Amino acid sequence: MHCHQFQLDQGEGRLACVHAWLPDSAPRAVLQVVHGMAEHGGRYARLGAALAAAGYAVYAQDLPGHGRSVRSTDELGHVADHGGWAITLRAIEAVRMEIARRHPHLPLVVFGHSRGSFLVQDYLVAHGENLSGAVLSASCADMGPLRAIGLALVRLEAWCFGRHRRSVVGERLAFKDFNRRFRPTRTDFDWLSRDAAEVDRYVRDPLCGFRCSTAMWIELLEAGAQLADPQRLCRIPKSLPVLLLNGTRDPACRGETGARGLEAMYRSAGLTDVTLRLYTDARHELLNDTCRDEVMSDLRTWLDTRLGGGHADRGAPP
Repeated sequence: MHCHQFQLDQGEGRLACVHAWLPDSAPRAVLQVVHGMAEHGGRYARLGAALAAAGYAVYAQDLPGHGRSVRSTDELGHVADHGGWAITLRAIEAVRMEIARRHPHLPLVVFGHSRGSFLVQDYLVAHGENLSGAVLSASCADMGPLRAIGLALVRLEAWCFGRHRRSVVGERLAFKDFNRRFRPTRTDFDWLSRDAAEVDRYVRDPLCGFRCSTAMWIELLEAGAQLADPQRLCRIPKSLPVLLLNGTRDPACRGETGARGLEAMYRSAGLTDVTLRLYTDARHELLNDTCRDEVMSDLRTWLDTRLGGGHADRGAPP
């Protein structure tokens, strides 16, 4: 296995930093990772190494406003005052097209975590025909009753202070409230994982845990209102395999309730291959929780089963 990073011109004057983990021999399929809010693609190194050892190529970009895709730390947590969600969707598609150029004959599965999973839900509507599968980690169909309240409050914050302002309201309504459910707590991020070492690693990472702008929060909460629209869902290919991975104590997605709602949403839309895996007592970051080995084993088994007919690509450029 070997890993490297490269920069990709995704247009609009933006460069994307992309992390890649490749097997020593020709890969048999590709996983494209779309990370969550206030983190970065480099955090998926454990997943990348494990899947590369199993013959998969893994690419994880730093999304706009995150990681090494920003020109300075002042840009962390903000994409644009308006249209940042659409910019991010275009960035995901730019990386998919680059993967297709490098591996033109390989099946591609997209993996979205948390905010990344909601981006992927949206992405499937327009680009599902280009994929061989989708994995949604820490996702749900309905963000719950606080979505509308939170949206109104963050809009008010933006009206008072601007859409570039790092949102205090968004942080308090989401992350602070999530953490209170695990009192007594050691850190502000105990809700992410039962593994204290992984939580500490997140806290120490200068590219994690930053406040995001009111614009980013507004667009996430606005997207949450339309993702379950049946008229949009009907555009997703019915045969597209979808794997849902959720912890039963994930406060961001309302645990098992949110996961089963998402499963029902896709089944109601006519998708014929929807698999839900629930992990008892697991929190938000399944790949960094104490059950991570089980999660990665389940993911690999699902990939092997769905992509068993994939062929190694021996002609891909580096």
